[in-house]
Amino acid sequence: MSEEKTGLIEGADGKTRCFWHANLPDYMTYHDREWGRPVSDDRRLFEKLCLEGFQSGLSWLTILRKRENFREAFDGFDFKRVARFTEEDVDRLLTNPGIIRHGGKIRSTINNARRAIELCEKEGSLASYFWRHEPSPEERPQALDYATLRTLGKTDISTRISKDLKKRGWTFVGPTTVYAFMQAMGLVNDHIEGCHFREEVESERKRFRRPV
Repeated sequence: MSEEKTGLIEGADGKTRCFWHANLPDYMTYHDREWGRPVSDDRRLFEKLCLEGFQSGLSWLTILRKRENFREAFDGFDFKRVARFTEEDVDRLLTNPGIIRHGGKIRSTINNARRAIELCEKEGSLASYFWRHEPSPEERPQALDYATLRTLGKTDISTRISKDLKKRGWTFVGPTTVYAFMQAMGLVNDHIEGCHFREEVESERKRFRRPV
């Protein structure tokens, strides 16, 4: 069957993968080694959520190829340090050609760093907060084929997280952005059935100790 029907493509190594990396080497590495694998480190979680916000309206590949620049610009996404950024830092970042120079998204990252500190104080950590929202098996599709994946731009859970974060003062965290974050951080495994890495990722998720 064609890629358009299955959502799968075969790489030069003979492995079948989700279609979206298009066999581009850096994108394929991200698909194979990172996407969907569970994350519990607060700094990495903050980075992933912020970068998903920067991705809004753009391709993820654009963000991925600028990720090291983003890390340098935002102090490794150490949110305690980013929370201290000022308007002078905003002006500096707006002249940085290595990142997405969008004033609203830059200010959002600084705002969200401050909100992340507050969330950690109330919930223990970002990891414990987000992993409490992991969908139960009953809330997940019975089969994760391409047709099903195309319906998952947002879910009831991503909408619920989005609403809660917005109440807490976070910005650029709409339900579609939050669902992309859930996919990236391993809260869900959206590797399509038939992808060589789906079972590997699922095994990693089963071994993963959920933060409390």
